[in-house]
Amino acid sequence: MRHYELDDADVAVIVGSGPGGASLALRLARAGLDVVMLESGRWIDPEDFVDDERIAFAQLSWLEARRATGGWTLAQDFPALPAWNGHAVGGTALLWTGLTPRFKDHEFRTRSSYGEIAGASLADWPIDPAELAPYYEESERAMGVSHRQGRPPMPANTSYRVFANGAERVGYRHYATGPYATNVEPYDGRPGTIQDGFNSQGDRHRSKWTPLVSEIPKAIATERFELRPESHAVRITLDAAGRADGVEYLDRDGVLRRQRAALVAVAGNAIETPRLLLLSATVGHEHGLGNASDHLGRHYMRHTTGVVYGQFPEEVHMYRGENMAGIVADESRHDPERGFAGGYYLETISQGLPSFTTFMEPGGWGADFTARVEGYPRTAASWICGEDLPQPGNRVTLSDELVDRWGLPAPEVHYDDHPNDVAMREHAYGRVEAMFRAVGAERVWRAPAMPSGHNLGTARMSADPANGVVDPEGRVHGVPNLFVSDGSVFTTGAAANPTLTIMALSLRQGDRIVDTRRRGEL
Repeated sequence: MRHYELDDADVAVIVGSGPGGASLALRLARAGLDVVMLESGRWIDPEDFVDDERIAFAQLSWLEARRATGGWTLAQDFPALPAWNGHAVGGTALLWTGLTPRFKDHEFRTRSSYGEIAGASLADWPIDPAELAPYYEESERAMGVSHRQGRPPMPANTSYRVFANGAERVGYRHYATGPYATNVEPYDGRPGTIQDGFNSQGDRHRSKWTPLVSEIPKAIATERFELRPESHAVRITLDAAGRADGVEYLDRDGVLRRQRAALVAVAGNAIETPRLLLLSATVGHEHGLGNASDHLGRHYMRHTTGVVYGQFPEEVHMYRGENMAGIVADESRHDPERGFAGGYYLETISQGLPSFTTFMEPGGWGADFTARVEGYPRTAASWICGEDLPQPGNRVTLSDELVDRWGLPAPEVHYDDHPNDVAMREHAYGRVEAMFRAVGAERVWRAPAMPSGHNLGTARMSADPANGVVDPEGRVHGVPNLFVSDGSVFTTGAAANPTLTIMALSLRQGDRIVDTRRRGEL
């Protein structure tokens, strides 16, 4: 792997190795730019992943200090874990389950489609959805998404058959085992899945797409890329002209270093990205980089979610096969006659016993709880993934009290449900209950949201600097060579799982950066 000196001033520095940062790094390196990637977590070889939920959680998860506040259930159930993020090379993609629906056109135009909704900060995206179509196609090819471009569908496991049969009986028509970013058959140097049920533990088998087994090795092969794991970014520095000229970071020994840069891209997810921009406050940017209009950290979204469980007379063994083995899309439309704006997907979800006992009734105990645990082999589950509305008060801020292990202010994540979110969740709970009962469930029950895996919107995209943090290319307003390359830039969240859209936006951003550099304008 290529090595760059700290005073090499013509490198692009990318903070974060998840889907956004890794896709951008490969794009830039293949175009001939020199790239240094700073990743806070360790490099973990897939051979060292552990097929045990408890051990894998500790091995792969971001467990630095954080605090959840607000009315959401996580503030009461898991106040120190508002989100479930990866903390290793490959980022949260090591944990993701792989569903890859695209945004629908109306989800790019929520202000125009939904109208004004009290309490919500809806805005139309400042890009044409048609611009993303070729990048969606390229992203699906890069990931090897099933059901797309001639690739076969994922075989159905038992959990999906329960799910699909229930969907059919309540009148749904748009259900399938994907699109899914795990190889059904060998593709792009990765094997086909063995459906071992452990893709949220990193996937030792390598059939699941992650940057660790795809974009990062390819970027290293260009010989224009250096990865520095265990390098925690703490501040972006600016020169006298107001341009980003470096990133300060703590190395694995806790030594503060500074990598000079020609441009900087931040891809730390929607919690760590605004945190870094806030920590980088300086003269002329006293409230953080990109925060002249007070939008940085605001409009945090994490999808309207919840889980419904059904226990059946016969064994289901939901933990066998792929974790998120199917999706129902019928409710993803915008239909205000249901009593809410936007839509949602219903998705299968499987949990190992540690996860099941933790989340199916947080804090539960007693005879009824024990009966549910005893019924685990006969249990199926569905996860709700719906569009929650952005609100300015839902935000990421720096704590005045809590610090991380480096002594830096920890992020506080405040979230309150909007009435639209509550109505959507209630509708979705009822539909899953009907699905499970339609195929013979003996009992069904609801569970609240788990720590957020889809964290979005805290550096929202806007054409006008007064309305957001980054421009339509993901460039931070007011800092011409500083970019954001993750789900923070989402103007609104849509109902779709976000990873495919994050990659598509990063590939588009990479092309814009390369073109601008060639014209001498960056």
